[in-house]
Amino acid sequence: MSATGTQVSEDGLGAGLKLVIPGRSTPLGAGWDWVAKGWTLFARAPLMWIVSMVILFVIAIVMAFIPILGQLAFQLAQPLFAAGFVAACRSIEKGGTFELEHLFAGFTKRFGPLVIVGVIFLLGWIAIMGVFFVIAGLALLPAIMSGDQSAISEAIGASFLTMALGGLIVLALMVPLMAAYWFAPALVMMHDMAPIAAMKASFGACFRNFFTFLVYGVVMMVAAVIAVIPFGLGMLVWFPVAIASTYVAYRQIFTEGS
Repeated sequence: MSATGTQVSEDGLGAGLKLVIPGRSTPLGAGWDWVAKGWTLFARAPLMWIVSMVILFVIAIVMAFIPILGQLAFQLAQPLFAAGFVAACRSIEKGGTFELEHLFAGFTKRFGPLVIVGVIFLLGWIAIMGVFFVIAGLALLPAIMSGDQSAISEAIGASFLTMALGGLIVLALMVPLMAAYWFAPALVMMHDMAPIAAMKASFGACFRNFFTFLVYGVVMMVAAVIAVIPFGLGMLVWFPVAIASTYVAYRQIFTEGS
């Protein structure tokens, strides 16, 4: 599908790139191409990619020790770190290096809009979890109100199908939420798009390329299985390739130029 509009980014990381809105449709083979080119971006700076993964892991552990607020803060920071990786990929793509400062670029550039993306995603996730707990709670409510422990135990065992249905509903709702988030950090970081506009564009592009994403998902799933075999250490490569391949997909779907 051809784009209905274009916009040339004049400043910052996206300088010289033409933003294609609403984004292109890509062939099925692009799913593999994203992974292959994502691997290339990783291979140009493997040490820094792995160091960045370790740093994020440490930050996540530290924040987990702060009840509720720490975990919420880390979730809200996800688009900021994602934007940082976009900055790193852009630097590598242009023949530059992956510097540690790239990881935190989202904190110094487009901070507000990126946090808003995080807030919208978090609120969506909370709403979806609320739906699940409502479904599960309705199944258990009569037994809980009775106060009979044996009845509660029986209700928990009998609610398996209800819980499974709730899980499927959660999955169905998470897909569009993830689609809205997938490219949003890159669009905000590289083109200074407004958060909601970026999430709408991401949502449309993901479903426009639905079957390409199926191919991409299968390839990454197989790669993940292989990555966990050596004591899970392969995930230090898998995650960077997943991040870099998302950047490649953004470039192919949303941009022209180099």
